[in-house]
Amino acid sequence: MLTIGKVAARAQVSADSIRFYEREGLLSPAQKSESGYRLYTDEAIRRLNFIKHAQQCGFSLAEIRELLELKGHDRACCNDVYRVAVEKKLQLEAKIKALKTMSQALNRLIEVCSRDTKPLDECPILAALESSIARETIRSRGAAKRRPEAHS
Repeated sequence: MLTIGKVAARAQVSADSIRFYEREGLLSPAQKSESGYRLYTDEAIRRLNFIKHAQQCGFSLAEIRELLELKGHDRACCNDVYRVAVEKKLQLEAKIKALKTMSQALNRLIEVCSRDTKPLDECPILAALESSIARETIRSRGAAKRRPEAHS
């Protein structure tokens, strides 16, 4: 049996992380000593490594919990895990696409900047942001006017 400090050292996480994962239901001590110390087996280290690797792949704690639950179900199969992994990959690709769009928008703003000491009311980046906000407001108001009203 291993104390929380030994498990933390072997898994290269903090004892606070272990306590957090316990509160989140991802890990539990095998038993407690008579004096109340948490005691773990090597399985806890394997589970912590699983959690760390899953986090590196972008899985949230809820998704990691789902994977661990699947792992513990007799009826679960590889296809169940595959489904979770594909869903995560699609989510990540959508985030990447959104981040690329934001990066391109920032590039356009940076390109219009004159990088001089003009006062802020003449700043081309702020002006472009204000005009973008104004255009979005006008577009959304126009779309709302074009929508037929629901009648009861």
